[in-house]
Amino acid sequence: MQYRVIDIDNWKRGKLFREYIDGLRMVMSLTVDVDVTNLIRFCKEHGLKFYPAMMHVVSSVINAHSEFKHGWDESGNLIEWETVFPLFAEFHPEDEAFTRISVEYCEDLFEFCACVEVARDRYRHLRGFEFTPPKNTFDVSCLPWVKYRHVDMHVFDAGKYLSPSVTWGKYDENGIMPLSMNLHHAVADGFHLSRFFNEVQERILELK
Repeated sequence: MQYRVIDIDNWKRGKLFREYIDGLRMVMSLTVDVDVTNLIRFCKEHGLKFYPAMMHVVSSVINAHSEFKHGWDESGNLIEWETVFPLFAEFHPEDEAFTRISVEYCEDLFEFCACVEVARDRYRHLRGFEFTPPKNTFDVSCLPWVKYRHVDMHVFDAGKYLSPSVTWGKYDENGIMPLSMNLHHAVADGFHLSRFFNEVQERILELK
């Protein structure tokens, strides 16, 4: 797990970061409708499952921008991870329970999807948080049973959780799907949050 320690006093976002970490601790939450028609087509043509393919699209955008890769080291220093991995919820319909599993992110979509399937099979006997993930993760979940308007994931910690939380719901007959992100305002603004959704849409449309 490679990372760099951020010198907050000489960081261009340092003053704003301290305001939100030491004072007004705020999490931004936004839901945007995304057209996943091209991703659905791509998955059908290549024999892929939608969940891991969408996870790869999200992971590729998150790893392209520093604001989504912040955390803390064991000494309490603010850090930026070189790469972050999705920690995703795997639902088990037989007992209506779930497992939290992480897989390493790689740029190749097909390789990534294959790794997800291996992890699903390997850890299908686990439940809840029995899997021990690496520290460089961000949260991913899916609500494929409902097309919602908005979802908000509250993290009740000390107000210093910096990783993104990404959720999506059921897509409709036109391929429109709600996609949500929760992110600490200390590391990003509305511009960065908006860019995430725009680039996710762009990457979906670019799939051939």
